[in-house]
Amino acid sequence: MKEEKKEKEFINPIDPDKIAENPHLLPYAHTVGGAVIKPMDKGRTKGLSVQAMQEQTKMQLSQIEEQIKLLAMQAKKLQDRVSVSEMIYGADMNFKPLINHIYHLYQRENGEAVLSMVGPDEWGWAGHKFHRFLATVKLLADHTWEILKEADPEEE
Repeated sequence: MKEEKKEKEFINPIDPDKIAENPHLLPYAHTVGGAVIKPMDKGRTKGLSVQAMQEQTKMQLSQIEEQIKLLAMQAKKLQDRVSVSEMIYGADMNFKPLINHIYHLYQRENGEAVLSMVGPDEWGWAGHKFHRFLATVKLLADHTWEILKEADPEEE
């Protein structure tokens, strides 16, 4: 007689209420050695991202503002050079000015501008013959004039 083997039914010793049928879908680690999974605080993450973005854009805007100020200052200096150049080219001059040489701009009693090679401190014992000193200038290669020293408004 053949002995029939009775198949024993497998009984899981773990309580079915304490196991998951699909553990890969759990929002947390299902084994002791599993990776820690923390839910993301979306509001905090977005808040930190917005704050970082605002700091970066504020810093970049500050840099652009400094560049704008520098460009505005350079434009003002260029306008001043053009303005004084126009005044000098309308002034009385009895010589041909040379590039990179320093000259002095004066005003006569009648209001006419005069370009001179003699500076305000270089006049002899008789004093200078002009009514007012306006500026010390230098002729640049582009034929504009750089203002090296302007008249002190308090000396007028």
